Amino acid sequence: MGPAGSPETGSEHYSEADRATLLDVARQAIEAAAHGLQPPVMDPAKHTEPLRALRACFVTLEIGDGLRGCIGSLKAKHPLVVEAARMARAAAIEDPRFPPVTVQELGTLCVSISVLSEAEAISYGSEQDLLQKLRPGVDGLILRDGWHSGTFLPSVWEKLPSPAEFWRQLKRKAGLPADHWSSTLVVERYTTESFSAGWWS
Repeated sequence: MGPAGSPETGSEHYSEADRATLLDVARQAIEAAAHGLQPPVMDPAKHTEPLRALRACFVTLEIGDGLRGCIGSLKAKHPLVVEAARMARAAAIEDPRFPPVTVQELGTLCVSISVLSEAEAISYGSEQDLLQKLRPGVDGLILRDGWHSGTFLPSVWEKLPSPAEFWRQLKRKAGLPADHWSSTLVVERYTTESFSAGWWS
């Protein structure tokens, strides 16, 4: 079985070969982390142009229907092939919500990679106006207010399909009350192209 894709951008930028490469790179990084080894060295020059481009991404690990780790970046600072390896390692051993992935768990993992578009600010006149501008299933959101911040990937819409509840839970994730509202709120949106595969797929 090849990697499954679910681009929320409405278009696909990565070939099946590029997707397979990114998933393989992620697996290598996770396996090294589980064995307590240094991450593999990624040479962007050996990869295609899309994988050499500076892109932000998230890597999500699941076992069955349960989350096992999710770490990502919101700003593009590294070539995508390098960032995928970095975030995969972090998801495996640095997510504070979970213990490090063990060698015994490797064969049960599903690995998902979400490549982010550049974030853009959403202008709005009120909270209701903001909610009406959200695109369920499409938008990932970034919320910032003072030192509070949080983000939800577009995939979170699968569990929180209501814009109002999506927004309320994002505020809670950022450490704010669910009914919080202020003139200093900054909200940005992005889209993702996502693909995933089981460990040995």
